[in-house]
Amino acid sequence: MRRPNPVLWLYYQYGGRLPDRYRDWVLHDATCRTWLVRALLRPLVWLAPVFAVLLAVLVLTGGSWPIALGAILLGVLVSLRLAVANAMESVDARLVRYGYPPGHASATRRARDAEANAEEQRRYREQWRDRP
Repeated sequence: MRRPNPVLWLYYQYGGRLPDRYRDWVLHDATCRTWLVRALLRPLVWLAPVFAVLLAVLVLTGGSWPIALGAILLGVLVSLRLAVANAMESVDARLVRYGYPPGHASATRRARDAEANAEEQRRYREQWRDRP
């Protein structure tokens, strides 16, 4: 699996489409254990320059920096809330752009989670359900 360089990664985070040689990495990005963290990182990457400029303008114009930081913190929290609410749909839609069927990321994660939980379910049944 080939990872994009930092410039391509930023381009990808801002909505650009990577070349086809990164198709496997995009699938990994959408289905690995940390997919939700990656989905939450995306809006923070988008908004970091905006928040930096906003903070600089508010502080340099004589505004109160605690109020500016509070406003930026609220903006981050709202952005993260929206990202969580739309994470599954946005990741699935991103994979469709790379030729995967709709819902492929969600189905892949469900299958992986089912495999991971199978052993735990077996141990639970042996411990608690199979007793006389």
